[in-house]
Amino acid sequence: MELKKHMKKLLSCTALLVSGALVLAGCSSLVLNIGESAAVPTTELSEKKSEDNAVSVSEAVETNEDGATLGHDDYKWWQKTIAYEIYVKSFKDSDGDGIGDLNGITSELDHLKNLGVGAIWLTPCYVSPQADNGYDIADYYNIDPAYGTMEDMDRLIDEAGKRDIRIVMDLVFNHTSSKNAWFTESRSGKDNDKSDWYIWADPKEDGSAPTNWRSIFGGSAWTYDEKRGQYYLHTFLPEQPDLNWANPEVRKALIDVADFWVKKGVGGFRLDAITYIKKPEKFLDGTPDANDGTVGIHAMTANTKGILDYLHEFKSAVQTGTDIFTVGEANGVSASDLPNWVGPDGVFDMVFEFGHMNISLSDEMNWCVTREWSLPEFKALFTASQENTIRTGGWYPMFLENHDQPRSINHFLPEGADRISGAKALATLVLTMRGTPFIMEGEELGFVNVNWPSIEDYNDISTRNHYKFAIDEGYSEAEAMKGVHDFARDSSRTPMQWDSSSNAGFTTGTPWLPVYDDYAKYNVASEIEDKDSVLNWYIALSGLRREHPELQTGDYTELFHEHEQIFAFTRESEDGKVTILINLSLEEASYDPSCVEGAKQLLGTNGESKKGTLAPLEAVVYEN
Repeated sequence: MELKKHMKKLLSCTALLVSGALVLAGCSSLVLNIGESAAVPTTELSEKKSEDNAVSVSEAVETNEDGATLGHDDYKWWQKTIAYEIYVKSFKDSDGDGIGDLNGITSELDHLKNLGVGAIWLTPCYVSPQADNGYDIADYYNIDPAYGTMEDMDRLIDEAGKRDIRIVMDLVFNHTSSKNAWFTESRSGKDNDKSDWYIWADPKEDGSAPTNWRSIFGGSAWTYDEKRGQYYLHTFLPEQPDLNWANPEVRKALIDVADFWVKKGVGGFRLDAITYIKKPEKFLDGTPDANDGTVGIHAMTANTKGILDYLHEFKSAVQTGTDIFTVGEANGVSASDLPNWVGPDGVFDMVFEFGHMNISLSDEMNWCVTREWSLPEFKALFTASQENTIRTGGWYPMFLENHDQPRSINHFLPEGADRISGAKALATLVLTMRGTPFIMEGEELGFVNVNWPSIEDYNDISTRNHYKFAIDEGYSEAEAMKGVHDFARDSSRTPMQWDSSSNAGFTTGTPWLPVYDDYAKYNVASEIEDKDSVLNWYIALSGLRREHPELQTGDYTELFHEHEQIFAFTRESEDGKVTILINLSLEEASYDPSCVEGAKQLLGTNGESKKGTLAPLEAVVYEN
């Protein structure tokens, strides 16, 4: 995973569709005219003009449907703000039970306002047995008592609104909890009103599961139900049975759920695991990819033909006449697929796709096998996503962390990277890239992965199942724990650190998950007083976005694509032009200074920067 100059270059001729022409990403400098493309060795970068090694990917959205040029005011509110994900269980506990809650969030809204946040994505806070920390929903219409009441939610929506912040709800519509009343009725027999609201299938002749599919959390994707005498399908845990979207009554029920929350005044929805909602017409065994003879369900069901029809129906029914936005969790959607998923003709306003998040994994289930990757490869993934999003009139959600992912400092930076400098470098990328930035709670403080010694220390069921999978595949305990330390979801879920008091000010009780042991230094109260802290760098970048509209809605042009150390690009609109240069390596890096000739430095992680050179993990923003 290291981004060093001697790293083997892995990106070789990745074909990308760019405005109807084939661009060889990683084999060229990503210029639009393939006939003029030529490989540019890193050692020659300082001798090349920056314009010769750049690609603009924003021309397709400079005009609206009538051909008029788009100005900053023509973009929607959610395209110009910053979004912030709150893992409700871990943000702030207001009643001392060790679990974060809605009133705790309301009490800290000013922190988010100070960050420039305009949209708060809440992880599920509905009634749930908590088999998967709330992603197993028993009642979409009520708040789980652990998090508060519907009155608390109304207060949160109202108080956030006073600060120009909208609440975004997490809709988990691929599946429900097995305790949901819908499933209770469905499993009661084959002749009830909700009999086919879920995916049921008869056993094979030998009584075994209908297929050899393995769930994303490990184990068979089928569970036998004695009462019905059939198996039900679950992409995730047995406690999370999959809904049958082929049934129009199911789709109508889910639309009603979304309408309920729109009427509550929320600003949008994030749709969980949405690429799995459409199942194939026939359930067939797949080619095994594990020693136990199973195949991952992702390969068998993700993005099944017909899924877009369901989602267009949902979009038309839910969004028409509103100003809300939708963002889909679209694991398995490639950059070239994006035109079908975003924009006026797509099914969402934005999608989280995971090319860059999975860059170090060949198999998402196997955390023990990682691959080296190069910075040009990393950059090409973003540029491909930008191009394919932009040419549809769509929008991009820029993120490096979320509740299912490890902390970005450990995920994307070389081992041994300075924590504060590295956090600032990555923050610069997130907050200056074209699109809506999504910040994960704690990211603005420079949180890193936990490194607990035993699998028993980890709460997350997915992490435990990944560990078991590794052991079953023959890896040693040390190898399995290395994967856990690198990728466990608990790393993004430890309690938020507010001050240096007991339990970091998160709770007066016993926290549901241990507070990270560095909380005395990395907390909101301490960092707000330190002018050189990660938090104050985030605040500075947020202020810069407000002052420079081109950082919100301007075009994106990548520079120095072949550079093995520097991620560089410009953002330009009628309001101005800025150039961003970020050294993501642990060595000093040089670049052609002509790209910032005559430019004024706006921000720099190391103070005034010397043009043409970046210190390790240094980030600089120039106004041209």
